[in-house]
Amino acid sequence: MDVELRASDDDRNRVVAELHRHTTAGRLTLDEFSDRAGAVWTARTLGDLAALTRDLPALPDPTTDGDESVGHGRRELLMVFAAAALTLLLLGGFIAVTR
Repeated sequence: MDVELRASDDDRNRVVAELHRHTTAGRLTLDEFSDRAGAVWTARTLGDLAALTRDLPALPDPTTDGDESVGHGRRELLMVFAAAALTLLLLGGFIAVTR
């Protein structure tokens, strides 16, 4: 990567998304995220953008199909939905029996 190349809006959006993922992971506070995200929009070169994430570890590509955390989150949501549906059925049965 040539650090002197001018950054595009797509480059800036990518860096903000990366900073957001690091904030979600607990590596950055909201204040740090805000400061760095503000600096992203004033960055002129790819080197300026790289400096904003230099102290953060590389993240796996979020577009990869093998992202287990996405599947895990869907399974948890399905389990919550199933528990809620079962609770409603039991509650409906209880109300029907007690009337």
